[in-house]
Amino acid sequence: MSGYGTEFRTVRGEVGEAEWQARVELAACYRLVDVFGMTDLIYNHITSRIPGTEYLLINLYGLLYREITASSLVKIDVEGNIVWKPDTDYGINRSGFVIHGAIHKARPDVKCVLHTHTRAGMAVSAMKCGLLPLNQTAIRFHGHIGYHDYEGPAVDLAERERIVGALGPHDALILRSHGLLTSGPSVPQAFNTMYQLEMACRAQVDAMAGNAERIIPPDDVLARTVHLYRPETRRPYGVLEWPAMLRLLDAEEKRSGCPSYRS
Repeated sequence: MSGYGTEFRTVRGEVGEAEWQARVELAACYRLVDVFGMTDLIYNHITSRIPGTEYLLINLYGLLYREITASSLVKIDVEGNIVWKPDTDYGINRSGFVIHGAIHKARPDVKCVLHTHTRAGMAVSAMKCGLLPLNQTAIRFHGHIGYHDYEGPAVDLAERERIVGALGPHDALILRSHGLLTSGPSVPQAFNTMYQLEMACRAQVDAMAGNAERIIPPDDVLARTVHLYRPETRRPYGVLEWPAMLRLLDAEEKRSGCPSYRS
């Protein structure tokens, strides 16, 4: 297919099983970000590492998240060089590999990186206080989130080291005056972390808009809650929820008749 469009021939029989499964999983993640209202027109990106390789999958720059399918994803290396893409005039967003490629390269444990520009995320990113432990959802991130000061649109390769340093060992990052970023050892975990971070930001914006005196739990309660929420304490984030998320997508596709993310 040449030119612009949203119908792509399937590559199911042209890639290995591991890559195909990675494609399906990442396409599902894009669709879920749309379902839960975390998109920004055609902007932003989610990347996933193809198992057993140093290659990444990323979206075509020009598609809505609800249009993304397994076969429409582009294969790139960590430097942003396109290894394979569908027959279309669409390319990729440079910021997608400036930010994501740096993290994938520096953190072998990271298999997926997710970045958003949501209203609540941008609001909290502009607050000097950052994310406050105002509720149980936000407490999950207490002491486990990084901050990166704004340097302009993320197109400068020199910024990569500073982004990686700001993320550190964490799986969540607030890009000041910009938006949110999460990462994880799997797509389900990175998605779950972003969902929870987004909910925490929405709740903070609502609580602060109410202009009432805010309550922050004492330090010992914060520490205990953080411990109970850590993935090594009970179970990894998102793993239990992921099959339910896929059922949600399957039901939505059946209702709407839109092309499957699995195609």
